[in-house]
Formats: sequence, structure tokens, C-alpha cells
Amino acid sequence: MPEKRLILEMGTGNDLFGGDYTKAACRAVQDALHHSVLSLFRSLGYDTRDMRVQVTIGVQQPDKVDAEIVRAELPRGKPEVRVVFGGLDVHDPEQDTTHVIATAAIEAFLPIESGVWHLRESS
Repeated sequence: MPEKRLILEMGTGNDLFGGDYTKAACRAVQDALHHSVLSLFRSLGYDTRDMRVQVTIGVQQPDKVDAEIVRAELPRGKPEVRVVFGGLDVHDPEQDTTHVIATAAIEAFLPIESGVWHLRESS
């Protein structure tokens, strides 16, 4: 059964003094989640456990993000986490610290049975 993306939320998180990319990524996920209400699922009779959740994290050093810790931030669905180059590092030479800024995009997909309901094409 083909999937349709039903939700897209974005968030930003940071770690200002620890330089922790995973912490910044988790905060970005939490920011995105706090902008979202999943009433669509209840209204249409879908179970949130059936949705595939694709999380894309952008940071300057992707190899420093523990994707499994980020994945644990997702309370519903079947989460997948991908970490890519993005975000922003802001270096403070006076304090010799790097402020890490992460971005997150969270997409929710559901298998939609043909003919049950129709998503209108965007104009």
C-alpha cells in the first residue's frame, strides 16, 4: 500500500556550552514535536503506531550525533533517524567554546488505502 506524508514539522535546538551535537539534535526534535498535534490520526481512526516517522537532523558534524538517542525522543510511530550536514556552529573565541545549533525535520507517513479518502494535489 503506498504511503502519503501527512505531517511535516521543523524544529531547532542548541547546546550553547557543551558542544554536544546529540543534545542539540534532541532539543531540535523536541522543539518540532511541541509544534505538532496529531489529532488527524484520532479524527480519521488511524493508529499512530502505524505511521513511519522520518527524522532528518542537520548539524555541522553529523558523526557526533548518536542517532539511537535521538530516536528515543520520538513517542509514537516507527521512527527512522538520518543525520546530515547542516545546522550551524558558532565559535566564541573569547570563551573558546562552540555553540552547536541543530535543525530537525520530522515527517510522518501512513499507508493510505486507495479510495478510502483522497489527498488533494497542492496548487
